[in-house]
Amino acid sequence: MLVSTDRIISSVIETLQMVSISFIFSIVIGLPLGILLYVTRRGQILDQPIIFNVLNIIINIFRSVPFIIILVAIIPFTRFVVGTSIGTEAAIVPMVVYAAPYIARLVESSLLEVDDGVLEAANAMGATPLQTIVRFVLPEALSSLVINFTIAIIGLVGASAMAGAVGGGGVGDLAITYGYQRFDGVTMLVTVVILIVMVQGLQSFGNVLSKTIRRK
Repeated sequence: MLVSTDRIISSVIETLQMVSISFIFSIVIGLPLGILLYVTRRGQILDQPIIFNVLNIIINIFRSVPFIIILVAIIPFTRFVVGTSIGTEAAIVPMVVYAAPYIARLVESSLLEVDDGVLEAANAMGATPLQTIVRFVLPEALSSLVINFTIAIIGLVGASAMAGAVGGGGVGDLAITYGYQRFDGVTMLVTVVILIVMVQGLQSFGNVLSKTIRRK
């Protein structure tokens, strides 16, 4: 085995940093966008089809572009934001650009699952659109949101590994630099196992949390 245990640990830490930070920023951007998509749909709380159609097209455009293309295409923007196009910090920028529209769509999907009776109850109580979303719709959709956020963060784990192909750091970079380029099969196997454990752990945690919320 050509790579040290310390190098593996540091790669795992880098991956966790990339995924967690990009997930937080993606939520900050994607959650409001998803709510806006929901409330502006025809027949919904605000019913603004023009706004909905514009947002819908923009989000579909971003979601149509594979992550590896986003990674390369926005290198000038990445350099502008973090001052470099290589390393963990640089990988976070395209990961956010990739995940935020995806999360917006997942949020919209979760909110659309909320029963119309909830909206009717909010309307009967005289709730404003903001109160309806914050106090009625979001709490009702929370269990579904947790599952969808779990899907999103698992997608970011995969994106972080792909970022290693262009020097993004983390487990993906370890797999490319040592496992592939140096023909180290053991290191390649270790990186695969690490990614599997990450995904399984995140999915299990998300499932448990969703079930707990649903019971309450």
